[in-house]
Amino acid sequence: MQIWVDADAIPLVAKDIIIKTAERTQTCAIFVANQPIKLKKSKLLTMTVVPQGFDKADDFIAESCQNGDLVITSDIPLANDVLEKGAKVLSPRGVIYNQDNIKQKLNMRDFMDTMRGTGVLDLQDMSGQKPFGDRDKKAFADGMNRLVR
Repeated sequence: MQIWVDADAIPLVAKDIIIKTAERTQTCAIFVANQPIKLKKSKLLTMTVVPQGFDKADDFIAESCQNGDLVITSDIPLANDVLEKGAKVLSPRGVIYNQDNIKQKLNMRDFMDTMRGTGVLDLQDMSGQKPFGDRDKKAFADGMNRLVR
């Protein structure tokens, strides 16, 4: 198993939990983004910088991960793609995606995208993601403990 991290927007506290989990379990963690992020020196941690562009990091992760790997992402289409390859998926807020819940999330994402695209929903009406809090941190750490042994 390897841990693949969609690192373009990973909260700092989640990054720290990933690093601690990788070291504790001796599992390689590959952080993928279109700009470098600072990682401590470790043979278990890798920073992969992909070219600038829409979904380049997602595409790299989807192509590179394998059955049994863990992917950390909040990107629903990426989660769907890697689940089809047999990878496990955990969001930075601790949601474990699987074949039973990903289609509903994907359909809702597509519906909301359509609503925004047609002007039914105003982007200014969208409040965005809430701040990453203690509850999110605990849910993410618990998810990491369940999925990485």
